[in-house]
Amino acid sequence: MGANKTLREGYTTGSCATAATKAALTALVTGQVQTEATIRLPIGRVVTFAVESCVIHGATATAAVVKDGGDDPDATHGARIVATVSWAPEPGVHLDGGEGVGRVTKPGLPVPVGEAAINPVPRKMIHEAVNEVLAQHGVDRGVNVVISVPGGEEIAKKTLNARLGIIGGISILGTRGIVVPFSTAAYRASIVQALQVAKANGCRHVVITTGGRSEKYAMQEYPHLPEEAFIEMGDFVGFTLKQCKRLGMEMVSMVGMMGKFSKVAQGVMMVHSKSAPVDFGFLAALARQAGASKELVDAVRGANTAAQVGDMMQEAGCTKFFELLCEACCQAALNEVGGGLNVAVSIYTMNGQRLGKAVLLDGDDEVDRSGS
Repeated sequence: MGANKTLREGYTTGSCATAATKAALTALVTGQVQTEATIRLPIGRVVTFAVESCVIHGATATAAVVKDGGDDPDATHGARIVATVSWAPEPGVHLDGGEGVGRVTKPGLPVPVGEAAINPVPRKMIHEAVNEVLAQHGVDRGVNVVISVPGGEEIAKKTLNARLGIIGGISILGTRGIVVPFSTAAYRASIVQALQVAKANGCRHVVITTGGRSEKYAMQEYPHLPEEAFIEMGDFVGFTLKQCKRLGMEMVSMVGMMGKFSKVAQGVMMVHSKSAPVDFGFLAALARQAGASKELVDAVRGANTAAQVGDMMQEAGCTKFFELLCEACCQAALNEVGGGLNVAVSIYTMNGQRLGKAVLLDGDDEVDRSGS
């Protein structure tokens, strides 16, 4: 992709649900099938959505909008977001989720337990769209709105919903109305949300991992912790550590592999593959400190990848190297947050062998280290 090609923005599930609601209600009020719906996004922009289908059925109307995630195709890209509206006996807007929209079962989310997983901003957008249509046509009646996503239960398996306690489907999300491609903001928001759920469910020990594979090994290492204690931080190491401290976590266990944790050990807290090269001089110095031979130290300095360094050290039986590397990671983590946290670091090979582990206690309270 050319460097100057702007990535195409997409629209959130919340925007699609709002457009579908507006189309369905307009069809119900006017008796005319709608082919498009224009709504105002939270960021103030006015956007017209194509309506994929619109059906009027007596006192009910249904409309669907296909979600376009732009150039940031997530799990919900291409999903049909469907709104079914009908007249309600009592005044006001009565919003609920139908098939494929999750239900909240754990505290710590912006929506109360028992409610459909439709976040506050989309709820507000849908209410405003309903009131706008009613005012425009001089109608004063209560309205039922049910948002559903056919196949949403399957789509949800590709998201973290189940761990956050959202069961049976996807969430209707979006604070700005648009999806900014590869948005780090969205990823950061999901980390904060996962940590808030962990905290609300009584977790004071969380395990943060760089990806799905590390998380699998982490779950084997800490089998006594509940599922919501495990949080994928991706490349956002420093950000996640700071959020852990802010939310009052007592113990943070970090689990990952040689490549990313070689960077963390040097104090690099954004570990994207392009963010900073692995410092082989640093790894060579650690190898020397761990008692490796001069030949081995030189080989480390000339290595191609951090994983290769891990293999060399393993073959040489130099386990001290991994302990030192884990200790350096712990120290770097504490430096990043300014202390006051208990940190553990485990480094694994790609196939799940633990190379080393270190624990550094710097929190104010005694910590339960069982299982470490």
